Amino acid sequence: MNRIRFKPFLHRRSIAYFSMEIGLHSEIPTYSGGLGVLAGDTLRSAADLEIPLVGVTLISRQGYFRQQIEPDGGQLENADPWDPRKWCSPLRAKICVPLESRDVWVQAWLYTIQGCNSYQVPVLLLDTDLEENSIDDRGITNSLYGGDNTYRLKQEVVLGIGGVRVLRALGFNILTYHMNEGHSALLAMELLLQTARDENGHPHEQTSYDVSSIRDRCLFTTHTPVEAGQDKFDYELVSSMLGEYIDLSLMKELAGQDRLNMTRLALNLSSYVNGVAKTHAETSRSLFPGYRVHTVTNGIHPSTWAAPPLAQLYDRYVPNWRYEPELLVRADQIPDEPIWQAHQQAKQLLIEQIRRETDYEFDPEQPIIGFARRITAYKRPYLLFSSPERLQQIVSKQPLQLVMAGKAHPNDEPAKLLMREIHSICNSIGENFRWIYLPNYNMELALTLVSGADVWLNTPKRPMEASGTSGMKAALNAVPNLSILDGWWAEGCIEQITGWAIGTPAMPDVDQQDADSLYDKLERVVLPLYRNDRAGWIRVMKGAVSKNAYYFNSLRMMRRYAAEAYLR
Repeated sequence: MNRIRFKPFLHRRSIAYFSMEIGLHSEIPTYSGGLGVLAGDTLRSAADLEIPLVGVTLISRQGYFRQQIEPDGGQLENADPWDPRKWCSPLRAKICVPLESRDVWVQAWLYTIQGCNSYQVPVLLLDTDLEENSIDDRGITNSLYGGDNTYRLKQEVVLGIGGVRVLRALGFNILTYHMNEGHSALLAMELLLQTARDENGHPHEQTSYDVSSIRDRCLFTTHTPVEAGQDKFDYELVSSMLGEYIDLSLMKELAGQDRLNMTRLALNLSSYVNGVAKTHAETSRSLFPGYRVHTVTNGIHPSTWAAPPLAQLYDRYVPNWRYEPELLVRADQIPDEPIWQAHQQAKQLLIEQIRRETDYEFDPEQPIIGFARRITAYKRPYLLFSSPERLQQIVSKQPLQLVMAGKAHPNDEPAKLLMREIHSICNSIGENFRWIYLPNYNMELALTLVSGADVWLNTPKRPMEASGTSGMKAALNAVPNLSILDGWWAEGCIEQITGWAIGTPAMPDVDQQDADSLYDKLERVVLPLYRNDRAGWIRVMKGAVSKNAYYFNSLRMMRRYAAEAYLR
């Protein structure tokens, strides 16, 4: 890396933003879903706003996985390798981290994000594929969320401990450390252990840990609304992995007596903790009693997630929306025909992609429902198909088209079974129900889907949706949401103005009741409005932009972080 290009990053006090995954580009598979895409939007917005962030993540040379869908809905997983040399520059500094009584060497690659005013945010991708390491250690940073618990702990050591050491070796002046989920919580332990060492790294004669000073420097964004989703490791594994590096009694005091709980560690070593939607923060407060959990509702990066036809429309009618997306509150003043035609262009792009990938023809005159999420049981991708007879009855009178996408984790067998069951049911509905499942859901496909669908469907089990940023992307593209009142939609839903709710907040979270609500809303409200009242439908499209997109964007989110968390 040219030192002259890298040097400006070292002249400013920075916020280090740690995330196991970051969605930098559709062709760089260092992300698996919403967490990583949010991280990428965070850094893109920091570049636009000239907030001095530096991103830290793993290089994930083999990516997450490339998905292949069999005719029966079975999922096949293939490696999705990428070449860092095409996108990044290697940095010279190397550090080592302790693993199983040996040193594992770590080097960083530099990727830069440029904002709308040419301001740059650096992203460091940590890599153990070095000649100094054994074959096994070279593979630690290969696969995102791959392997067993041992492999995962090794990755989190590299991310947390290695990330802090790389920043120090490169000369960054870090003011604050922001942990995006608990995967990087060992960074706080590394900082804490430094307080008990002298400048040469040797322990003081009287061990004393300055917990309060470390807490002042760390903040934590939690995304997991259930305890089962938190990373936990047996202390026997932790001791064999980290040996004398850790003070086990201190670790147990901060991370839990029974097991190393990375969420608990992050909570105890952060002075600012936030959830990613109001409902999620409320859930987190009940899950973590005794901790103050703030709310900073997520957002999406406007310039990245507006499809070209919509971006051109906003450029014409709402100048400067990319930097000041709050101006989109005026989108309700856009004339009907231009916004309808912009959406029809985006819809045609989706139809063309379906044709290219599957040779299947969708009808541009018929409504398209989009559903694209990580496939897992709590997101309930099956809810629309809970009663095939009811769905068949609806489409017999009001034809409907459905586009689905999403990956199941390779080890999530129940989710893979769900995919096969959905394929089987969909194929039995009949000729008035066109549907397709597009493979290998990534950022590029996501943009085509959220802008080309007519309605965006989201059906999580309450209260397990932390945020749900795909719905925000749809709203930015004038696509109304039809969703469960959880995550961001509990804040964004204004019935028949921005979209429609499935169920009510007070209604018991029972599949059949939610399915009945979904069918009723489709049959009696959504589909008739689409077919019989174009002006009314366009009012909802405009409402999605002017009442949702103006607020649920990552520039607003980052201004909140800057004012409330970074500048405390």
